[in-house]
Amino acid sequence: MNPNPHTPAHTRRHALLGAAALGVVGWSAAARNAVAADRRPAPDPGPDLDPDADAVADRGRITVRRSGRYEVLALLDAHGPFPGRRQDEFPAADERDWARARRLDPAAFGPGDTWELDFRCYAIRRPGGRVTLVDTGVGPAGSPASDWAPVPGHLPEVLRAAGIARTDVEAVVLTHLHEDHYGWAVTPDGTPLFPDARYVIQRAEVAALSDDDSATTYVLAPLRRAGLLHQIDGRTRLLRGVTAVPAPGHTPGHQSVLVDGGREILITGDALVHAVQLADPAVPYRREKDQTTARTTRENLLARASAHRALLATAHLNHPFVRA
Repeated sequence: MNPNPHTPAHTRRHALLGAAALGVVGWSAAARNAVAADRRPAPDPGPDLDPDADAVADRGRITVRRSGRYEVLALLDAHGPFPGRRQDEFPAADERDWARARRLDPAAFGPGDTWELDFRCYAIRRPGGRVTLVDTGVGPAGSPASDWAPVPGHLPEVLRAAGIARTDVEAVVLTHLHEDHYGWAVTPDGTPLFPDARYVIQRAEVAALSDDDSATTYVLAPLRRAGLLHQIDGRTRLLRGVTAVPAPGHTPGHQSVLVDGGREILITGDALVHAVQLADPAVPYRREKDQTTARTTRENLLARASAHRALLATAHLNHPFVRA
């Protein structure tokens, strides 16, 4: 979602591949492993589109849902306006699309034509306290997202409020390598923030980056040096009931994470970025590099989620959990 025209094209959170969109359709299991954990923050009422809310805590910065043995925590890293007009970002949306989107996510509609959005990460926690973290937000001041996103983010303090220590995190799944999703993966001096975690990224995502991309220099190089970079190919089982699923279209190796402990929760990443794409999945986001693939991924994802009554755990809508 990087609107900075001087940032290399690969670093904008807007690129894609074409072939792997079919990965969103099948959702069969594969092989490999990662982790998650269990502890619940104190409840506190807050807004949500999901009528089956389990808990909302810490003034809305932590929202909890359960999927069987797993606890899925939405962690709000930051909130602010996107530096651009919403009509310019979704030029194909018509008045009916915008009216439906306003009903779905009214908080996204700021003054004038501004787009207000959350920047959210997710923690998957299982009994025993181990955690798989999905995405790491905008990061601290000085992170690559600083040119356009509301830094510093608050992920470290939100994790503490949720009872999650950095050493509890056994795996970090990066849905893709745009700067508002990897900001807290490492500190500005290149130290991995989660020293006991494997950082799980699709190999296609890494392969698409240039050597001078900020993701290459800021996050991949330090993770390689630390021996923590773990590249996967396609659909990969992370835990029993937790699967990384290719969802290309936003970037070449974009992935979502499916949690299926009974009730399905799909952590979407940027397969959809605004409620207007819930109103009409055919509406492209201007910064998607391969809009055709992005549309196929989004339509397949939403169709399957609707058929299975899955919750969507979104990165940028102002409600973390929504129904397709």
